[in-house]
Amino acid sequence: MIKEKIDQFLAAHQAELPEEALTEIRERLEAADDSKFDELNMLQFKNPTTMLIIAFFLGGYGVDRFMLSDTTNAIIKLCTCGGCGIWSIIDLFSAGKRTKEFNMNKLNEIL
Repeated sequence: MIKEKIDQFLAAHQAELPEEALTEIRERLEAADDSKFDELNMLQFKNPTTMLIIAFFLGGYGVDRFMLSDTTNAIIKLCTCGGCGIWSIIDLFSAGKRTKEFNMNKLNEIL
C-alpha cells in the first residue's frame, strides 16, 4: 500500500485502535495489497468515548455489551441489573479498552 494512505488511515483511526498495536497495524498494512484498502475505508469503527457514555447511562441494561457483539454477557448483565451495579461500575473503567479490542478484531478480519 502507499505510505500516504497508510499514514492517513492511522491518523484517522488512531484513537479507535489500541496504541500498542499501531506498529503491527502499520506493518500489516504495508504488506497488504490495495484492494484491502477499499475494504478498510468502508469499515465503521466504534468510538471508545461514545461507548463510555453508553456504559455510563445504559450499562445496567447491558447496552454497551450488546453494541460490542458480546450478547451472552449482555443478557446476563441485563438479567442481573448490571451485577447489582458492580459489573456496571467495572465496565465503566473497561469500556474504552473493550471497544478498541473490538475495533482491532474487525480490522484483523479484513487484513
